[in-house]
Amino acid sequence: MTTNGNFKRRVRARAAKTGQSYTTSLRHFRPAPAVDPVPGTGRVRPAVAQTALRGNPSGDGLRDSGDDVRGLMREAHAAGATLVHFPEGATCSPDKHVMSVAGPDVVGPADWERFEWDVLRQELTAIADLSRELGLWTVLGSVHRLTPPNRPHNSLYVISDRGRLVTRYDERMLSSTKVTHMYAPGSGPATFDLGGLRFGLLLGMEVHFPELFLEQEGLDVDCVLFSTAGPGTPTDDGVFAAEARAHAATNGYWVAYAGPARGVPSGVVSPAGQWAARCPAGGNPAIAVVDLDADPDDRARRWRRAARSGVYEPHFVRDDSRSDDLGAF
Repeated sequence: MTTNGNFKRRVRARAAKTGQSYTTSLRHFRPAPAVDPVPGTGRVRPAVAQTALRGNPSGDGLRDSGDDVRGLMREAHAAGATLVHFPEGATCSPDKHVMSVAGPDVVGPADWERFEWDVLRQELTAIADLSRELGLWTVLGSVHRLTPPNRPHNSLYVISDRGRLVTRYDERMLSSTKVTHMYAPGSGPATFDLGGLRFGLLLGMEVHFPELFLEQEGLDVDCVLFSTAGPGTPTDDGVFAAEARAHAATNGYWVAYAGPARGVPSGVVSPAGQWAARCPAGGNPAIAVVDLDADPDDRARRWRRAARSGVYEPHFVRDDSRSDDLGAF
């Protein structure tokens, strides 16, 4: 048998064993690209941050946000974190009224010339440098500039503990205002591997789309890092947090929820759909830290995969009129 044939046989054997599709099993043999190698321990300690989000992309605001991010990075490092995860727009979450060409009273096309891009680049470089200094992975919400006249992406940057940008996720399911006036949508998912675990990335309002979380299950992630600037208050979790908990439970993986300090307290949801750690609810910048591990014998997750794969097909009832008769008890 050829080398290629042997490879395909290994993929099919994994698919039969786990109940995954061939495509999903293939990803096990072709892991996420462009990631610095990290010894596989099956355990990672993430810190999830809540920050003050600033809507005006002025130089002073961008510098203040950069200072806030770096301060929380140092707190995460002091707490022994491997990775720190920030909200959507942690460097700047441009306000639709501030950015509108038509002025603050009318929501219209965004004027991206108002954004001080050079300052943002300086702050991102300083954040990457600190990631290298601390040996800390950083997942950070930011605006990603494209070539004019294209609008920017609303993005999550993944910076390794060597200070390298290893991948970027661009929000795909944009709100009406975002897609009409502000951003260009992304085109596909992104994952990265760290310490023997696989992390997926989602952003903004995408918690409303269960198909994206199911896609993450198909990508074999152990934890979804969801960043938002969305609704909720320190005393009322609201729908975003409720949906995040539901996605964790129905897919059997961890979900890290990072949002604004004055919103729902950031935290980490377990595969059972329960909060495993949360930031304080006082409305101030903070971090929450938890240890994650992969459970290779997660029976609930394996059962769901088997049920979705069609493995039950040989057990279907055929040629029995009682099965098709809806008029009889």
